[in-house]
Amino acid sequence: MTTRTVEHFYENLESMQINMGPQHPSTHGVLRVVLDLDGETVNKAVCHLGYLHRAKEKHAEFKTFHQYIPYTDRMDYLAPMSNNTGFVMTVEKALGLEITPRCKYLRTVLCELARISAHLLWFGTNSMELGAMTPFLWSFSQREKLYDIFEWIAGARFTVSYMRVGGVARADYPHWRQMVREFLDQYMDAHREFEMMLNENEIFTKRLIGVGKISGPDAISYGLTGPSLRASGVKRDIRRDEPYLAYPEMQFDVVTETMGDCYARYLVRMKEIRESHKIITQALDKLEACAKRNEPVNIDNPKIMFPSKENVKRSMEDLIHHFLLASEGFKVPPAEVYHSIEGPKGELGFYLVTDGGPRAYRLGIRSPSFINLQCLDKISRGEMLPDIVAIIASLDPVMGEVDR
Repeated sequence: MTTRTVEHFYENLESMQINMGPQHPSTHGVLRVVLDLDGETVNKAVCHLGYLHRAKEKHAEFKTFHQYIPYTDRMDYLAPMSNNTGFVMTVEKALGLEITPRCKYLRTVLCELARISAHLLWFGTNSMELGAMTPFLWSFSQREKLYDIFEWIAGARFTVSYMRVGGVARADYPHWRQMVREFLDQYMDAHREFEMMLNENEIFTKRLIGVGKISGPDAISYGLTGPSLRASGVKRDIRRDEPYLAYPEMQFDVVTETMGDCYARYLVRMKEIRESHKIITQALDKLEACAKRNEPVNIDNPKIMFPSKENVKRSMEDLIHHFLLASEGFKVPPAEVYHSIEGPKGELGFYLVTDGGPRAYRLGIRSPSFINLQCLDKISRGEMLPDIVAIIASLDPVMGEVDR
């Protein structure tokens, strides 16, 4: 008679598959992950996307360039200012436009405020999913101040649709710049409290250290960008390596960590907020200097931008002509361009093909959330089921950008 051991019994059991999502909690949107489990150990994790697909790339073929700007708000909807900027800069590249210095400083301030806002939401939700409720409430109290800043300049708190080809929807003004200054003056004290609460919190760190590791070469192979790449020791930042807007004039450090785990990705984002604070402070000083000299914000081209108060006064005939042009949309000569910026999640790029018309012939979007999710299977294998929550959070995907 053959003796059957417990180990022999378990060797013949099939692994179990479970669905994580597409319900929103802990998946950062309608992400569905099919997990192949051996007990509570993950053997495989397969992402199923498309639950939020809205054909944004196809919409670009039917909307004029300015009409398309609100569609970019709804990609990474935690940083719409960055999305707006990336798209309009791509169109400006196709047109060969050079924006004004004041506009460069203003866009830089807004993009870095958007980075802080996006990282704060990540910090709050990541902490809450791992059992810490207080950081969520603290981080959102700071984000409310940022939303007030966006509302005062854009008229909207969330989906701002603020950037324009050749400039912005409306100029900055003294009260708004003072609001930004007041936010900067009080924020770092709150940030230090965030770090004191979690950086050495034993419960928090044990959930993150050594979990979801990926090496630098593997991160490059999978196409990771942004904090997820820099947490693996790769010093790649488009703001420094392919500078745009006012970043060549700014003094800041490219933050990296070497461990490549969830904790490293946490540290990189927290340190990046400090660097964004430095950049905003510098850019705001230069923006105020431009405002004192009464420099224009927008380019003086009525075929593209409505003449602002800073530009030359125009006759009524010119204004009527502008409205007629605006209703049809300005035309972009045939071109094929790619432009990318350093978004909060990583490299956000737009590949634009034009045919001389008032809208894109084709538009392709490189969304960092989509590409960063490719490594989920690799960094999840061998981890425990509860760790998947921490791993997904550490990659910081936004499904509006993934499915776009």
